[in-house]
Amino acid sequence: MVAKIIDGKSLAERFEEDIKREVRELKERHKVVPLLTAIQVGENPSSAMYVKNQRKSCEEVGIDYQLHQLPETTSEEELLKFIEKLNRDDKVSGIILEMPLPSHMNARGAQMAITPTKDVEGMNPSNMGMLVYGSPRLAPCTALAAMELLKSTGVDIKGKEVTVVGHSEIVGKPITLFLLSSVMESATPTVCHIATRDLASHTRNAEILIVAVGKAGLIKGDMIKEGAIVIDVGINRVPVRDETGNPVLDNEGKPKMKTVGDVVFEEAVDKASYITPVPGGVGSLTVIMLLRNTLTAYKWQMEKRE
Repeated sequence: MVAKIIDGKSLAERFEEDIKREVRELKERHKVVPLLTAIQVGENPSSAMYVKNQRKSCEEVGIDYQLHQLPETTSEEELLKFIEKLNRDDKVSGIILEMPLPSHMNARGAQMAITPTKDVEGMNPSNMGMLVYGSPRLAPCTALAAMELLKSTGVDIKGKEVTVVGHSEIVGKPITLFLLSSVMESATPTVCHIATRDLASHTRNAEILIVAVGKAGLIKGDMIKEGAIVIDVGINRVPVRDETGNPVLDNEGKPKMKTVGDVVFEEAVDKASYITPVPGGVGSLTVIMLLRNTLTAYKWQMEKRE
């Protein structure tokens, strides 16, 4: 068996066209478009890359994008006051807090300060609570992306044995809640994490395997059930190696790097029925889910004003 590749890029393009059409209709009807506002505290190279991608993605669908760069010396109290100012600004549709924050700040507390209707990352306890109730409006983007990729296979998850490896607030926990969101149509999830004993015994039992840990090579081919659906959320940078296992160097003598997931793709592709590639899978769809959340947040706010 050779797995069918779940193409995140193609799915992202379809969602992007839908969002673009909705934004265009909103502009024609109301003469305004949603505004996504990002807050960056201090300078961080990885955060700068995300900001660049967010801006570019917003431009492509017609959503306005605004970046507020606060100095590293900003106090937590000043940050919370700034978030509250954006909460009260009717022009702002969505707020995203770029991570990481400086060490003197409580990141969770800052995210909780974002009002639920503008919480495009789905991290406010109120939005998480609606996910528990099975009726979310705004949910974590990576979890949404993973679920959309799973849905795209057309496989009915009712009663399916699902193993989720990783229990973070942005992926593992919300995915598990999504899997349990229907009274009669839910899957049967098992959640594994760093304290799990004999991880392979759980992954080999999974008809659907979702891995979100951030550890390259964690899931090998012999840990996957024949015919399973594999959703690999992990994104890791590792050295490129030659046939003898030595790092391949670039022209400057530095190791060449490549992006891989948590699953050993070359082994898994011969066992699974469907599998997401890395790159080109979950990551391709995550930013699109942020745009969709921004549009959802805008419409939610419009409802509250009517």
